[in-house]
Amino acid sequence: MFTGIIETIGTVSALETEKDNLHISIKSDITKELKIDQSVAHNGVCLTVVDIKDDIYTVTAIKETLIKTNLNTLKTKDKVNLERAMKLGDRLDGHIVQGHVDQTAVCENVTEENGSWIFTFSYDHNLNNITIEKGSITVNGTSLTVVNSKKDRFSVAIIPYTYEHTNFNTFKKGTVVNLEFDVLGKYVARLFELKQ
Repeated sequence: MFTGIIETIGTVSALETEKDNLHISIKSDITKELKIDQSVAHNGVCLTVVDIKDDIYTVTAIKETLIKTNLNTLKTKDKVNLERAMKLGDRLDGHIVQGHVDQTAVCENVTEENGSWIFTFSYDHNLNNITIEKGSITVNGTSLTVVNSKKDRFSVAIIPYTYEHTNFNTFKKGTVVNLEFDVLGKYVARLFELKQ
């Protein structure tokens, strides 16, 4: 379980394909605090630490994960949003995030607005995921509030701190991002669907 508050940014140091799996090695300033078998969210994708060497650790993404997320687009030197699992009893500063990406979206527009940024994303609405105005959304693991919610797109407003401390500062038109829709909203939508 995560909160969507990005702890640090890691850098992809190596990518290795093994059958349908992708081993992703990440250099980060939290590596020395990690342990084997620990869960870490990478751009919002919960992955298990399988190896640690100095300041680099490795996780493995399976085929299903690669199909549903943007991890299959990673290249060495790419920046990745990182968050360790929340501790029981800590404040929930973002919202409840499972680390299970629902689908990807494409950045349609980035607008600077005198000290903040508006990012607009489009996604395939046929997968039955929805946003609501002022509801929660996780973009590349970052807990955000939806503005301008539409059937197949939404926007988020980014403050300077978030822009500087996440990989949002690398997004441009066409960037593919991971989305995790609000878990409470998903359950409500599913219950409504079953009652029809």
